[in-house]
Amino acid sequence: MGICVWGTGCGASELIGQGLSLERVSAFVDSYPSGDAFLGKPVLLPEQLAPEDCELLIITTRHADAVAEKCARLGIPGEKLLFLKNNHHLSDRNDGCSAARELLGEELLGRLLPKQRIVPTPARLADSVLPEQELSNDYVRLATLELLCRRLEGVPGAAAELGVYKGFFARCINLLLPERRLYLFDSFEGFDPEAGASEAFQAAHANTAVGKVLAIMPHPENVTVKPGFFPGSLNGLEEKFCLVSLDVDFERTTLDGLRYFWPRLEKGGYLLLHDWGSPSLPGVAQALKAYEEEIGEPIPGVPLCDVGGTLVLCK
Repeated sequence: MGICVWGTGCGASELIGQGLSLERVSAFVDSYPSGDAFLGKPVLLPEQLAPEDCELLIITTRHADAVAEKCARLGIPGEKLLFLKNNHHLSDRNDGCSAARELLGEELLGRLLPKQRIVPTPARLADSVLPEQELSNDYVRLATLELLCRRLEGVPGAAAELGVYKGFFARCINLLLPERRLYLFDSFEGFDPEAGASEAFQAAHANTAVGKVLAIMPHPENVTVKPGFFPGSLNGLEEKFCLVSLDVDFERTTLDGLRYFWPRLEKGGYLLLHDWGSPSLPGVAQALKAYEEEIGEPIPGVPLCDVGGTLVLCK
């Protein structure tokens, strides 16, 4: 079968963007597939993957521990496994992956190999309402959100997220601020064609819908969904905000979000700029720089060591 890729999300799209030709991918593997094909290739359940047919399995998901355990149960040897995300492990999972260098070559492999992380992620958060894998995905970001929400007592305004995707982070906001109106802005059909998203990046963000997002909200009665491409989706909305999450990946929409939300953020409020520190999404930091130049002053911010490199802007 050749090369298989575990994951059909952002990690898989990044892999293609970093230079692995789709022609070399035989199939994608996903424990919870949203369809039977991804980027024109078949999507298999792990149990459908025959170890003898797979020369190299590239794991793009952050749930590395769970995937490693499942591969061991399926009889897929470690020399065929290449992990692109090592989570908090300081040891290199890929020491024994002899197949990667031969099949990918030194130059591509050097770009793909992950950097080590030093922030440990708890296996579970107490009293969680989210799937464990979603929580362990980005503990620093979620724990910071909880601390910020504790400081919002006495700060008026609604909460908002621009760039909702499947709604897991929005669900945390809704849980932590149950009495606040929560506005959710997303096209729910991928990125604007002019945003600059690759085909793979578009495909990785296509498996979402308004109904699916609302179904996981703990307090849906306080959630207002604004579907469509921002800022057109505002439809004249005038509101003040205590907490805003901007997670739209690209420069133009991030800049549009800053232009709308920052002047409407109440004093004492926070704006979370996701992917500000991400080397693969440089447009987010460029948008902040452009906006600071527009208003003629820097905005105070605290960088986080979370997965996406969030910057917390403080009003």
